[in-house]
Amino acid sequence: MIDTASLVCSEAEALRLVDALGVAGSLAGLAVDVTEEVSGRWRVLVYLDAPPDDRLRAGLAEAARTALGANPPEFAFAELPETDWVAKSLEGLTPVRVGCFLVHGSHDRAKRRPNDLAIEIEAGQAFGTGHHGTTAGCLAAIDRLAKTRAIRNALDVGTGSGVLAIAIAKRCKVPVVASDIDPVAVRIADENARLNGVHPLVRTLCATGIAGSAFARPGGFDLIVANILAGPLVRLAPSIRRRLAPGGTVILSGLLAHQRNRVAAAYRTQGLRLVRADTGDGWMTLTLGD
Repeated sequence: MIDTASLVCSEAEALRLVDALGVAGSLAGLAVDVTEEVSGRWRVLVYLDAPPDDRLRAGLAEAARTALGANPPEFAFAELPETDWVAKSLEGLTPVRVGCFLVHGSHDRAKRRPNDLAIEIEAGQAFGTGHHGTTAGCLAAIDRLAKTRAIRNALDVGTGSGVLAIAIAKRCKVPVVASDIDPVAVRIADENARLNGVHPLVRTLCATGIAGSAFARPGGFDLIVANILAGPLVRLAPSIRRRLAPGGTVILSGLLAHQRNRVAAAYRTQGLRLVRADTGDGWMTLTLGD
């Protein structure tokens, strides 16, 4: 079963709520989506990594109060049967082409072209099928970067389904460390790396942050990708800077347009300059350089 928490509010309130969720320590690492249900009414949907307990409910309530005031509407909790969720997510789900990449499910293997760098990811497994604006933005940035410079190694923070780590391994043919705080996501990323024939290059790790010795590399990583939320992106800025090789590149996503300056400023204080900012489906992808 997949547990969710949702709250419907105005667009401005939804943006403030996403910000508040991103900085709430007890909610770190949870995937959040924002969609417009009807004109002027937006649903903030939080995918929970466990059934909601008192601590999680309190964290969501506090985030709502921070964003919406003293007496906000309450989050509604629901369970989504996993089998039904997978079936629904596959309905009408077409392959996604981003640059040289084709991200597809097993049902669309026949649509692969000879020159495609095909990545097979089943929808519903974990966050990251290529259909979300953040994943597509990162794939486009990876493809652009690979055309302009050589990459020796890479780090994918918050790997989810492993799609970005697999993309880097296929495009650049280099070793990639793929980490996530969710052990289920790590298992799925490992399975997907095997399925896509890049398991020798992709090493998966379950970890909170990237400060541990498992992330130590002589000279650092040439490329670091992090597709998470704005709050964790800001908190990770010093660690990402320490792990980045001289002259390296950082690709960030998981932030909304109004969060761009806040995130970019956190990395600017670490000596990284904003090279490019792209928008897709309301989400930003930032490319930063040393």
